[in-house]
Parts: sequence; C-alpha cells; structure tokens
Amino acid sequence: MSNTSPAASSVLYSEKLWPSASTWIWPIIIALTAGIAVAPVNTVLGWGVGIAMLIALVVIFLVRVPTIEVTETMVTVGRASIERQFIGEVVGYRGDEAFKQRGQKLHGLAYMLLRGWLDGVVKMEVTDERDTTPYWLTSTRRPEELAAALGGVMYEFTEEGKAEAVAEEESAQDSED
Repeated sequence: MSNTSPAASSVLYSEKLWPSASTWIWPIIIALTAGIAVAPVNTVLGWGVGIAMLIALVVIFLVRVPTIEVTETMVTVGRASIERQFIGEVVGYRGDEAFKQRGQKLHGLAYMLLRGWLDGVVKMEVTDERDTTPYWLTSTRRPEELAAALGGVMYEFTEEGKAEAVAEEESAQDSED
C-alpha cells in the first residue's frame, strides 16, 4: 500500500540546490576565525566558540537549502511560487550564455535564485500582467530537465542560439583564413 498523496504524485521535477564541496570550506574558516579570536582570552572557551560556530553554520547551510519544484499547477523556486498558467517561454542555459544571463543580460526586476557553484540556469518568462517581474532566473544542476518539465528548450535549440552558433562558426573560419 502506497502512502503517497495526490499532490506528491503530481511532481514533475524536483531539485535541492545543495552547496558544493568547496562551499563547505567557509563555515570551517569562519569557525576557526571565531575560535582563534576568543582563544587569547581563554583557550577552552576559544575551542567551544569555534565548535559552536561550526555547528551553527552547518545547520544554517543545511536548513536554508533552496528547492526547485514543478508540479502540474505550480512552480516553486526557493520561497517563491507561481501558477504554471503564468509561465511563458522557458529557456535553459549553460556555459557562456548562462554567464551572460546572470550578468550583462540580467533584468533588474527579475526574480533570481542564483548559486555561484552551479553553471546552468533556467529563465522562465512571467506572463501575468499584474506582476512587474519580467522573468524568473534560477540556477540548476539540470537545466535540460527543468526546461523540459516546463515545456521549454535549451538555448542552443532556439532561433537566437542557432544564429549565434552560425555566427561563431563563421568568425572562426574567418580567423583561420
């Protein structure tokens, strides 16, 4: 007998954005710094402060891990949710184009859930005329799967992506000549 609820069975995509291995160095460095700062006053207290700080930071890192979830009716990215009916064009990006989306092509009113240790991003257009947010941009380890779950495509399969690939190929041939 299954204990899954109807809501749980309608999940089309789910991902937790866990910190990368290199990110975990920061709680260690901060805890060491706190312990060393207190150690001249009292060595035992310094050790205690360092260990307490490390435990607190690890708990904060684990509790604040954002989730991306797509169901048949809702899209949830971190703490924000939107009904699927208000999601328009969806495009996934990797590499240089993802870097551009997070930087020079970024709209100031966009909702963002970005993680520096993740290369892929997905851009979801917001079509609700009452919402001033033009789109959502979220980091993801699997932009192909997230874009597909929302009925979108990867950038290289869009007209703009194909045109850019042709232009890059032509410029590469021109530089060889």
